[in-house]
Amino acid sequence: MKNKQAAKKKSKMVATQQHLTIAEIKQDTVILKDGTLRAVLLVSSINFALKNEDEQNAIISSYVSFLNSLDHPLQVVMQSRKLQIKPYLDRLLKQEREQVNELLRTQIADYRSFVSQLVELGEIMSKQFYVVVPYDPLSNKNKSFWSRMSEVLNPGATVKLKGEHFTKRKYDLDQRVRQIESGLGSIGLTVARLDTQSLIELYFSTYNTDIALSEELPPLNQLQVEV
Repeated sequence: MKNKQAAKKKSKMVATQQHLTIAEIKQDTVILKDGTLRAVLLVSSINFALKNEDEQNAIISSYVSFLNSLDHPLQVVMQSRKLQIKPYLDRLLKQEREQVNELLRTQIADYRSFVSQLVELGEIMSKQFYVVVPYDPLSNKNKSFWSRMSEVLNPGATVKLKGEHFTKRKYDLDQRVRQIESGLGSIGLTVARLDTQSLIELYFSTYNTDIALSEELPPLNQLQVEV
């Protein structure tokens, strides 16, 4: 009976994976099943309303110049999530237990309780801004038409890119990422490329919003992936 339940559960997992467009995540890069690549950048925000007129005009001008410099599409994503406060509360609890001063221990406990209740009652949301940088061999104008077509004629071989084939595409993607980082930096934004662990956590929380807050993913070297 247990074996049947396990097999049924595994078949459901495989079916779910088949509906995702992601084939693999490695070397800070998302590989889709069609052989195209994605890099995801975490971008800070600017409080535009607090800027004076000259600063606003400068930001708009820099943004227009940035858009005009692009020869490929970009995807801008904003995610609103309930504030994940558990790691912070865990650190407070650890400090509380290690505190030898009774008064400070009581103050930490009161503060921890206050923060926990504040988040629960107010349902404080956090906003994250991402820029998704794509790379499609067909969109690389630096290569000839036949060279671009040869990279996509065999879809079965591009499900999992390996070796030199992947390295060449990642090199082109990395060039785009550097261009985007430079352009957004000129506007006054801080940009950080998500590494492999962060990408896995991002997509896990995106596709599993109901359990993402209660279940934390282990480090990358401890993940067990079903093949």
